Amino acid sequence: MNNVAELIQKEHWQGLLVPQKEEELIHALQAAPVVEVADFLAQLSPTKTLGLLTKLSVTTQGAIFAEFDEEYQSILYRLADKKDFANIFSHMPSGHRADFYQKLDGKEQARLLPYLTKKVREDVIALSAYPSETAGSIMSTDFATVLGDRTVKEAIQKLKEDAPSKKMIYYIYVVDANMRMIGFVSLKDLIMADPDEPLAKSLHENFIYAIVDEDQEAVAEKIEKYGLVAMPILNEEGQLVGIVSYDDAIEVIRREQTEDMERFMGIVSDEETADYMKASSFQHFKKRVAWIVGLFVAGFLSTLVIHKHENLLGRITALSMYLPMIAATGGNAGSQAASVVIRALSLGQITLSDWLGIILKEAKVAILLAMFLFVLAFMKVLLLSSFDTLESYNVYRVAFTIGLALSIQVINSTIIGASLPLIAKYFNGDPAVAASPAITTIVDITGMIIYFTVAMAVLF
Repeated sequence: MNNVAELIQKEHWQGLLVPQKEEELIHALQAAPVVEVADFLAQLSPTKTLGLLTKLSVTTQGAIFAEFDEEYQSILYRLADKKDFANIFSHMPSGHRADFYQKLDGKEQARLLPYLTKKVREDVIALSAYPSETAGSIMSTDFATVLGDRTVKEAIQKLKEDAPSKKMIYYIYVVDANMRMIGFVSLKDLIMADPDEPLAKSLHENFIYAIVDEDQEAVAEKIEKYGLVAMPILNEEGQLVGIVSYDDAIEVIRREQTEDMERFMGIVSDEETADYMKASSFQHFKKRVAWIVGLFVAGFLSTLVIHKHENLLGRITALSMYLPMIAATGGNAGSQAASVVIRALSLGQITLSDWLGIILKEAKVAILLAMFLFVLAFMKVLLLSSFDTLESYNVYRVAFTIGLALSIQVINSTIIGASLPLIAKYFNGDPAVAASPAITTIVDITGMIIYFTVAMAVLF
C-alpha cells in the first residue's frame, strides 16, 4: 500500500473511533495488514489500544503486539490483566515472545507464568535460556516436522495438525524418531507429488543449517547468501530445535549495520537508547564523549609537531596555508580505505589470511590517487601562491614540496585505514572499532610529521 492510500485508510479508521462504529472498526482492523494496524494502534492511548486489541482474534492480537516497540509493549503489559495478557502473549511469534519475556524482571515473569499453558511455558523458558547474540536467541519454534517414513498424504495431514504460521509453511522438516533432521520437503514438493508415494522420494537431503550456539550474524549471512525463507537450527546432536526466518535475519543485519556504523563513527552503541528521538540529549552525550575526549587529547600530538616547526612556518608562510589540505585529504583517504575493508570483512569477501593482498591492493590504489593529487596540488600552489611572499625560495620547489608531502600522506593514510580493521580483527575485536575519528586523528599526526620532514628535506 502506498503512503497516500495508507494515510486515507488511517483517516478512515480515525473516523470509526466512536462507540457507534466500533464494530465496523474491529472488522476493518481484523482484515488489514498487521503492520499497519500496529502502527495505527500505537498512536492511540494505551487504554484505547488494549480495548480494541482484545476484541480482535487471539492470533491477530499476538501478531500485532509483536510489532509494537519495546516501550509501548511494556506499557500495555503493565496495564493489562495478566490472565487476558496471557492469551496475547501465547499467540505471539515464539521468537518475539521469548525476547519480550527476557526483558521482564523476575517478579513480572513470575506473575505471567501461571496463566500460560504448559507448552507455551516450556517453550518460552527454553528459548529464553540461550545466550544473546546466538542463533538460539533469535530462533522460532513455529515450524512443522514429519517423520521420514511417512507418505506424502500423511505429511500433509501432519502439516495441518502442526498449523505453522503462513510465512513458515514453505518448508516441512523431515526428522527421525529422535528428532534428528534428515532433510526437508517444500510445500511445492508435497503439492506436486502423488499422495501415496513415500515422502523419501521428494526428500532434499542436502540442506543448509546452523548450530544453536552459532553467532546470529553468521546465521543471517547464510540466509542472505543462499536466499532461504528459513534456516533450520540444530543442537550438537543434530536434533532440530528451531528455525530462523528471513525477516529475523533482516532484523539482525539491520541491527549489526547500525552498530557497525556507530562504532565506525566513534559512538558507543547502547541498545536501550537505539531510537534517536526517544534518547535524551544526555544519553547521546554519554555515547559520544569517550571517543571525542580521547581523540581530543591525542590531537595534542599534532599541535606539538606544529609547535616544533613554527620557525619553519614563520620563514615560509605559504606552508601553513596548506596544512588543512594535507590533514583533510589524509583523513578522507584513510576513512575510505577503512570503510571498504570493513564492508568486505562483514560480507565475508575477505579474511585475515588475505591481509597482504589487501594492503598491496590499497597501496596500488593509493599510488594512483597520489599521482593524480600531486599534479593538482602542484598546480594549485602555482596558481594561488604569490611569488613575492616566498622571498628567496623558488615557488616551484615549494609547490613540489607540498605536492610530494600530500602524495606520501595519501599513501600513508590509505595503508593505515586499511590496516586498522585487520589489526582489530586479528585481536578478536570488532573491525568497526577502527573508527573514523580515530583514523582521522592518527593520520593527522603522521601527516604533520610527513609534511615537515619533506619540507625540511627539499627546502633546506
